[in-house]
Amino acid sequence: MAYCTNCDKWFATWIGLKEHYVQSPFHHYCQHCNEHFSEREILEDHYERHHHRCKDCNQFFRNELGLHEHHRQSPRHSHLYCVPCRKLFQSTNNLNNHRRSAIHQPKSTICPGRGCGLGFVSTSALALHLESGTCSSGATRSTVNKFVQQYDRNNVITDPARMIGGSFQNEVVTFYATDASWNGRHYECYLCSNGYSSLRGLNQHLASPRHQAKIYICPSSDCTMRFTTLSGFCQHVESERCGLLQSSSQARAIVGGLVSQVRTITM
Repeated sequence: MAYCTNCDKWFATWIGLKEHYVQSPFHHYCQHCNEHFSEREILEDHYERHHHRCKDCNQFFRNELGLHEHHRQSPRHSHLYCVPCRKLFQSTNNLNNHRRSAIHQPKSTICPGRGCGLGFVSTSALALHLESGTCSSGATRSTVNKFVQQYDRNNVITDPARMIGGSFQNEVVTFYATDASWNGRHYECYLCSNGYSSLRGLNQHLASPRHQAKIYICPSSDCTMRFTTLSGFCQHVESERCGLLQSSSQARAIVGGLVSQVRTITM
């Protein structure tokens, strides 16, 4: 006979008592170590530190290789698992973003800016580099927008409603805040009411594309997304969420030609 002191119950065998420990919500028990814990959180921490466990399936493995093979072969996990990195992701989109990152992709998109030559993993990363103003060529978000306007003459990815007389109706507007933005608790953005602990943080927010016009549009008939920056639009295209590059040869030509033509920004 085996006895559970906490529940005041007898069991015919030790195996029966062990099953009770495992299944009862009143016990926080590791059957692999035959050890009790006072709280569920402590047991979970024990699992993380001392065992190779799949949380989703609640399965345990003798070593890391066993868990790796489980993630690699299981229909529940294989489509979310990066085999080389041995990392499980929460969604297919997260896995695809990981695979498109510098971890797996070469930095083969070279910045054509004068005196730069830095490499990037994608067109969107190059566009973000130019928009940020950190390129040695002196390119900025404003010069990138003007370049795209000149290049996209048929308004495939730009909104003609934002243009008057051949130029963007809304240029990149520079906002800034002063000490007057302090409201007694934080520095408040006068455009969206978000609060920041420092004036510098607020001005960084105002210098971002957050409050700029959404001049870029996805031309896919099944998509209505708009973007304030070229880099944001390119990230959307590269994610393949709407299949734009497969469905529109015109859009494919525009996006494909951006890198080769972007040299004109800095000439």
